[in-house]
Amino acid sequence: MAYFRSHILVSVDPICVEKGAYDLIDAFQDELVKQGLVDEVQVLETSRIGDPHSEGPDLMVYPEAVHYANLSVTDVPFLVEEHFVKGRVAEKFMREIEEVVDEELSAPQAKEVRIVLKNIGDIDPLNIEEYIARDGYLALGQVLLEMSPEETIQEVIDSGLRGRGGAGFPTGLKWRFIRAAEGDQKFMICNADEGDPGAFANRRVLEGDPHSVIEGMIIAAYAAGASQGYIYCRAEYPIAVQTMKTAIEQARNFGLLGENILGSEFSFDLEVRMGAGAFVCGEETALMASIEGKRGEPRPRPPFPAQKGLWDEPSNINNVETFSNIPQIILNGAEWFASLGYEKSTGTKTFSMAGDVKNTGLIEVPFGISLREIIFDVGGGIKDDKKFKAIQTGGPMGGCLPESYLDLPMDYEALDKAGSILGSGGLVAMDEGTCMVDIARFFMEFTQEESCGKCTPCRIGTRRILELLTRICDGKGKPEDIGTLRMLCDQINENSLCGLGKGAPNPVKSTLEHFLDEYEAHIYEKRCPAKVCKALIRFEILDGLCTGCTLCARNCPVDAISGERRQLHVIDPDICIQCGICEQICPYDAIEIK
Repeated sequence: MAYFRSHILVSVDPICVEKGAYDLIDAFQDELVKQGLVDEVQVLETSRIGDPHSEGPDLMVYPEAVHYANLSVTDVPFLVEEHFVKGRVAEKFMREIEEVVDEELSAPQAKEVRIVLKNIGDIDPLNIEEYIARDGYLALGQVLLEMSPEETIQEVIDSGLRGRGGAGFPTGLKWRFIRAAEGDQKFMICNADEGDPGAFANRRVLEGDPHSVIEGMIIAAYAAGASQGYIYCRAEYPIAVQTMKTAIEQARNFGLLGENILGSEFSFDLEVRMGAGAFVCGEETALMASIEGKRGEPRPRPPFPAQKGLWDEPSNINNVETFSNIPQIILNGAEWFASLGYEKSTGTKTFSMAGDVKNTGLIEVPFGISLREIIFDVGGGIKDDKKFKAIQTGGPMGGCLPESYLDLPMDYEALDKAGSILGSGGLVAMDEGTCMVDIARFFMEFTQEESCGKCTPCRIGTRRILELLTRICDGKGKPEDIGTLRMLCDQINENSLCGLGKGAPNPVKSTLEHFLDEYEAHIYEKRCPAKVCKALIRFEILDGLCTGCTLCARNCPVDAISGERRQLHVIDPDICIQCGICEQICPYDAIEIK
């Protein structure tokens, strides 16, 4: 093994790459050869280490821990001469390291327990050795050398791990089903088709800790008897796709994928397949159809994938987070994992916090924590200290829960009973300025567009619901619309082919149940209580507050505001398009929404 007296770590995050990081690496390699230092100084790639807004790529020199930035290729000979030949710090390029805040993943907050997210931000995802240094692939070695497939399955069953993709089916049982199934070949599939608006946990795991997913899949394949695996990831995640491909190649080079893994009789290999972004391909039968090169449409079940899945062979599908938990369960034991969580929901769950909460981003908390704790203890409360109104859990097919549900424990059964779902872990907090009718319309618009159109209840029913909600938001709602909405929600929920259609009515059903007064205000009073729906609001300039500064008139895009300078201005409601620019820019708070 070669030993080096110095290491140059060059940042190759997307920003530094754009600024020439790889050209800088090549220049260092050439100059080290020229100076005869190639056996003494090693150049390595690493993730971001400095200010993302610096003028050039960042690099660190160890063991001195000197941070250099703003270098160009022409500066490399000088730096090598100064630092590595003469032993002097090149102060011209030296910079203090500024703390970089990860907007998606901050330091662990109170009440967080990180299992899936524990390595993200702390290791180089493109360096398998850093994962191995943190006990990576130790669980795989333990399974292959000390445990039978049935013992591995039993360990996962005893842990209580349930699928983190939303359905919550016991993971170990799925593995047992596919192991018992007969087939010429068995497949292990990772569902990385994260399509929920506001959800990004799976992407961060794929980009930040890819080997945890790979190790979990290999262990699952060993337990289930699968010989080939696929990671199905949407093409909109190009960095995740490339990171996974690199990690798979590294694992293959280390003998962790391919024939006779770690000298055992077990063989398994992996491949990344990209989807075109259809939300319905998150449903497992549609996902498999897409891998096969067919149109991504769901199929009736039974037969279930464990009996007849990919290419009609037994197949198992789990999502990214589920696989990432497996190595830690094997290393720490089923009892440890089962001690975390709440009743039938053991372990932790990652959530993508979005909306009107102060601390947005990724969190990982034990099951059983209340919505109140998530929003106010972990999330820091509502932005601008406004009043909490509702939270939607589970993405576009989840329900919107009001303040009376804040003490609800976060687990599969409790959320289902409340009329919502856990889903893939999306959380959207809403403050008092949110119109719940408009929110229902927004999510129905998404699911209607993403409907594959195969079954009539989903294809036609979601379109009809969207038409009714749009009509209500436009101030044209009728009293009978509420009953029609409820009927359509029940019909779509009961008769749709897949989970997308069955879950599509949830935002409408939950808002009708918990915020019926807002629907009635829109329909009977032609008023939007939250002052959001444009057709039901008007802007008025208040006498006594308006100074006649003309700022609003000068910025109105349709010239709806008139008035002399230093005189009260007036908004013409027939011209006004309710864009809100005037209210936002008025320095005297003289414009009111009514």
